[in-house]
Amino acid sequence: MHSFMSGGLFCAWVGTILLVVATATDHWMQYRLSGSFAHQGLWRYCLGSKCYLQTDSIAYWNATRAFMILSSLCATSGIIMGILAFAQQPTFTRLSRPFSAGIMFFASTLFILLALAIYTGVTVSFLGRRFGDWRFSWSYILGWVALLMTFFAGLFYMCAYRMHECRRLSTPR
Repeated sequence: MHSFMSGGLFCAWVGTILLVVATATDHWMQYRLSGSFAHQGLWRYCLGSKCYLQTDSIAYWNATRAFMILSSLCATSGIIMGILAFAQQPTFTRLSRPFSAGIMFFASTLFILLALAIYTGVTVSFLGRRFGDWRFSWSYILGWVALLMTFFAGLFYMCAYRMHECRRLSTPR
């Protein structure tokens, strides 16, 4: 059980760090505008070496931002529950800490998936046509890697929960 929780905690830390970096940085998309390179993220866009805040309240940016922030909060809560899962004192008899951590990481994965799906759909259908020479950049890719890491963290914690439940049910009372 501890090996699954250790693997889950490792994936959780890596996934959460990647998630925060992906959310905070401004390299989700790169494009060429008026002969110079530009890039944009969820919060800023940069033309050459000058960066500007994105002051437009566009629905897909707001939705992507909100889902990424919710995902970060779920992942952080999952890490806290995952660390508490190593403590063996059961404070709640009906609430398993590995199960709670797994649910938080699956919720985080869902929120990342929603954020990236919204961003991808709008970027490909609208911004991709507007800018001829464009591509997704490393912040966006880190979001997808964070999605995989949080999913595997949830999977490891669910496996730890199942092992604990199987042991608890097989011991005589």
